[in-house]
Amino acid sequence: MAEQLDQPLSRSRSQWMRWFHPARASRSDGFGRFAEATARFMGSPKFVLYMTVFVVAWIAANILLVRINAGAWDPYPFILLNLAFSTQASYSAPLILLAQNRQDDRDRVTAEQDRQRAQRNLEDTEFLTREIASLRLAMNDVATRDFVRSELRDMLEELLTEERRSREEIVGELMEELSEEAADGETGPAPADAGRAADAAQDAG
Repeated sequence: MAEQLDQPLSRSRSQWMRWFHPARASRSDGFGRFAEATARFMGSPKFVLYMTVFVVAWIAANILLVRINAGAWDPYPFILLNLAFSTQASYSAPLILLAQNRQDDRDRVTAEQDRQRAQRNLEDTEFLTREIASLRLAMNDVATRDFVRSELRDMLEELLTEERRSREEIVGELMEELSEEAADGETGPAPADAGRAADAAQDAG
């Protein structure tokens, strides 16, 4: 059946194309993690130890098999071992480069984020500096604490003076009322005595 260009690829074929296409494979996150893990393992002392043990065992086994005429699979000069090393080098170099490229991309993103964060911090610092300067200028027109205290003290003294004055006026008014009542008490009994005297005279007559 002829393929139709206007129809999407099947799932299996699209998956195979995704894995085997070089550009997509290089951008694949799973492949990138595999490359980083491989590069990290190849740069560890464990890998060097394993490779040393493998090479020593390979050479010793082939030399021993040659001496006992048992048919070594890779006699001297160990061409198969050299081919294995060449294959390993041809695959490890691109994997290491891919891991380095991914690390460079992460470093670039981190540097960009740090630059943006530093820019925001600088803008915030400039804003706070301007606000502090404006507050200092505004504080020159604001009353100080000593001035407020002196004003409150003066107001308190005025209130106390008015209170004392009002008390003195009240006491003066009370004294005047008492004096008036006392004066009325002294002049009031005389007419009453005159009336009683007139009544007594009439009784006597």
